[in-house]
Amino acid sequence: MTTLITGADGYLGSRLAAALAATDDLVLAVRAADNAELNRKRAKLAHLPGAEVVPADLRDGDPFAYVDPRRITRIVHAAALIRFDLDETTAEQVNVAGTARVRDFALRCDRLDRLVFLSTLYAAGRRRGEVREERLADAGFVNHYEWSKWAAEEVLLDADLPLTVLRLPTVIAEDGSGEIGQFNVFHHTLRLFHRGLLTLVPGDPATPLSLATAEFTVDAVGALLAADPGIYHVCGGALPLGTVIDAAFTVFEQDPVFQRRMLPRPVPCDRAAFLDLADAAQRLRGGALQPALPSMLPFAEQLYLPKTFRTDRLRAAWPAHAGPDRPDPVAVVTAASRALVAGLAGPVERRSHAAAR
Repeated sequence: MTTLITGADGYLGSRLAAALAATDDLVLAVRAADNAELNRKRAKLAHLPGAEVVPADLRDGDPFAYVDPRRITRIVHAAALIRFDLDETTAEQVNVAGTARVRDFALRCDRLDRLVFLSTLYAAGRRRGEVREERLADAGFVNHYEWSKWAAEEVLLDADLPLTVLRLPTVIAEDGSGEIGQFNVFHHTLRLFHRGLLTLVPGDPATPLSLATAEFTVDAVGALLAADPGIYHVCGGALPLGTVIDAAFTVFEQDPVFQRRMLPRPVPCDRAAFLDLADAAQRLRGGALQPALPSMLPFAEQLYLPKTFRTDRLRAAWPAHAGPDRPDPVAVVTAASRALVAGLAGPVERRSHAAAR
């Protein structure tokens, strides 16, 4: 079994490579501007025995020129730009046109058994209510990132390929310990609350949020590589937005630094009020709020579009996902919030926080 992983040095790509290294011959595709960057990435992945690291830029006309299609039996397409503030041109060039190049290469792989595409639950866009594990019509999108992942799904679903689409949740921690391996909109928003820079919660407190650990997500990909092709929602259980905020603030309120600020818990607000706040913040020059706004604002509108993701196919293909060893989602949010607070503290505050626990 020879598996090609795109974006193999990325957050999930590198963890998937490590998980598959014991069973698969790996071809790890990474983007590198020159030989020096390629050598750095090869050194980063050197702990994977026998893995071949090759350059592949999805913006190139033939990104897989260094890969023999006759060798490849499985492809995991993990490479993407995943920022919510992506501009339309960049999102199209990398996430959509780049996926089309993966498709074209896959069609040349005569021994291909499976192409797995890592998508997002938010390919559902602006739709509300129940979302099934099936092909989705264009319902409009909150940002260009969501659109690009939906469009990339369409590129692949129109091809005659043994395709598995995995719509992934927001990863907020490495595992049940709460260790944070990569910051995203979840962490940036909680930091604003902790610092008192954001006093309103955008969205309906009842809006479900699908949050997960990297461990759960990687385990799901590994299990579904062997399942029937199709579309799967990789959800371990959603939490209402209000529950997430309560869990985070329960942690914050045990932090001596936060206690000294004497901040109340934030108040939910409607969409118009939040947009007014965001507009005012964007017109202010400097300040700690501005750098965080680009990651938060393009996603905030989703919190006014409640949706639930059906997992019938996931549960049938991977019954263990609901087993007793799966971390409780509230416990994961709590652990990630503790890790976030510890990371924000200076040396004195860390010692104080540790003593308070």
